[in-house]
Amino acid sequence: MKRNIVIAAVTAAALIGGGTATAIATTGDDQGSARQAANAKLSDDGTRDDQDDRDDRDDDAKVSSSDVTAPEAIASALKHTSGTVVSAELDDEDDTGKVVWNVDVLSGDNTWHSVSVDPSSGKVLGAQADDEDDTAQVRAALKGSSVTAEEAAKAAAGKGVVTSVGLDEDGKDKSWEAETRTSGGAEQDWKIDLDSGKVTADRADAQDDDADDADDQD
Repeated sequence: MKRNIVIAAVTAAALIGGGTATAIATTGDDQGSARQAANAKLSDDGTRDDQDDRDDRDDDAKVSSSDVTAPEAIASALKHTSGTVVSAELDDEDDTGKVVWNVDVLSGDNTWHSVSVDPSSGKVLGAQADDEDDTAQVRAALKGSSVTAEEAAKAAAGKGVVTSVGLDEDGKDKSWEAETRTSGGAEQDWKIDLDSGKVTADRADAQDDDADDADDQD
């Protein structure tokens, strides 16, 4: 009864004053604390969902801003810097936030180059030498392979818009990895065989996503 009186009084004061008021009423039990905990959890989930939505919109913006495909970006980078393309990714530049294709090229003298390609025109915006410590590992993984990064990107393009392609030189089963995005916004990771060019779904990544979803629900 006291709780109802307090709320009524505060509501009346708010109406008379033309403003808003917030009342915190307590009862003899823990219902108020339970509601506060539930509201906090809902707020946390809402914040996390909002962040996921913003990330999805950012990814959509990246894809829609690119007229140049992954294979085209790789070809453009190789015209500027000869060598072997090890990865290509549509991403934000650190300094300007502008979306570009970042293509990593390993030259014949084992120098790494990071080549930036305009996603609208395919023009090379710049290149710089990079230091990498896995050169021998990359060379060993690609030795005897017949499928290039450009060919892997073309193979994965049948699954959606390729937003990245790169060499997975770790573990027993070495392959090209590609990420695609469909017109509906769905993302999917794929593995492309280094010899046959066969495209298969990345099961390990799918399992990781399922585990993340389960954690979010807990």
